Amino acid sequence: MIVVTTENVANHRVRETLGQCFGVVVRSRGLGGNIMAGLRSLVGGEIVEYTRMLEEARRHAVDRLVANATMMGANAVTMMRFDSSEMGQTMSEVVAYGTAVIVEPL
Repeated sequence: MIVVTTENVANHRVRETLGQCFGVVVRSRGLGGNIMAGLRSLVGGEIVEYTRMLEEARRHAVDRLVANATMMGANAVTMMRFDSSEMGQTMSEVVAYGTAVIVEPL
């Protein structure tokens, strides 16, 4: 599966546009992560626990995006983007979305 953030795939043409597709992940930071992050925020700098959690959530969201695009019959996703939001005090939602397409080499 080709996943790009651009409108087109280099050296390919879009044969068919299948529609929007997405992958959603909701993650809880957990008590341990919140305590460690709280302590780290006192001294400043990167909060490694949250960085790891969000990197993993983005990878998981892209995996789900690819699975959904595959079920639609796509072999590529164009215009892929991420969106995220907080749900309550302890949960983060990450969405990967784009356009499911069928591409063929030029």
